[in-house]
Amino acid sequence: MPVRRRPPPFAVVVALVLAVPLAARLPVANAEPVSVAAERFVELAGDVREADGFAYDVRDDGGRTMDTAQIVQAPDGNTYLAVYHSTLADGRFHAAVATSTDLRTWTRRHDFGAGTSQPSLAPNGRGGYVLAYEKDPDNHIAVRGYPGLDALLAGEADRAYDAPRTLSPCAEGTPDVTAVHGDTVELTGHYQESCGTDRQLRASLRDFTAWHVEADDRLDRAVVAWGTAGNIGDRTRVELGGEPLVLVEGQRLRDDFGSWRTYAYDPVTGRADRVTPRTHGGSTSLANPSAALVNSPDGRPALLVSLFVPREGAAKGEAGQLLYWREL
Repeated sequence: MPVRRRPPPFAVVVALVLAVPLAARLPVANAEPVSVAAERFVELAGDVREADGFAYDVRDDGGRTMDTAQIVQAPDGNTYLAVYHSTLADGRFHAAVATSTDLRTWTRRHDFGAGTSQPSLAPNGRGGYVLAYEKDPDNHIAVRGYPGLDALLAGEADRAYDAPRTLSPCAEGTPDVTAVHGDTVELTGHYQESCGTDRQLRASLRDFTAWHVEADDRLDRAVVAWGTAGNIGDRTRVELGGEPLVLVEGQRLRDDFGSWRTYAYDPVTGRADRVTPRTHGGSTSLANPSAALVNSPDGRPALLVSLFVPREGAAKGEAGQLLYWREL
């Protein structure tokens, strides 16, 4: 084997000096989690093998993949509502809504049409629902209001707004409805910075007429600090242990679907930690995180987690949409 030569002392000093600024820019392992909520999430959802229930490659009753599924519980406490998208034979995304009583078998109730994707659903506090999704062509955020559950399942919106693109001339999308207060809808999303890399935004819509949007640079910085060189995309907000937590996806390498990772972001401190849920087969790429507090199919309070497992980095049999839940 070749002999390893000892570098001269001066070279060692130079190398150490150059390494210090680089190390200072990278996150370091910390015994303290970013927040109580992040610690609780890892405790409950850090290992799919310990879940009270799970399902890989989730599909609806028509065989459509339920990619990027986001789930809420209907007022009856027994029915789950999932919004998701699938790529169909026309080569386009179609968002849809489906219902289930066991989180494993799903009945599609309505297709929102070609060019709809990345949907997010939230109750409006008055018996109705707000749905947001990315709409193409001219990728932008579209928001729809439904007066009740029957209207949602029939796709009969009574309010509609298609947001103008203001942060990017190329694309804005992956909305997440974080809150509805009276006539105001609060959302997060992404914009394509300089028509290249996806970055984060937050927005509000008042009375389905007045739209305000701004970049969320603080969240971007927290994820970029982990060496994220690609897109920062889908995210969800959940409250655990009485504290808010944002789960967000970050792509370590641009255009590499095997490099999607999930991060837990504390909106109070502006810090993020990487979280790596362990699947049964050890899938390494996990994207489009979503989480909600629901009653489990057994009627017990639970944390429900939804993750998309890209085929790049997926273990055998695990590619597609993953749902799992852990009772509290």
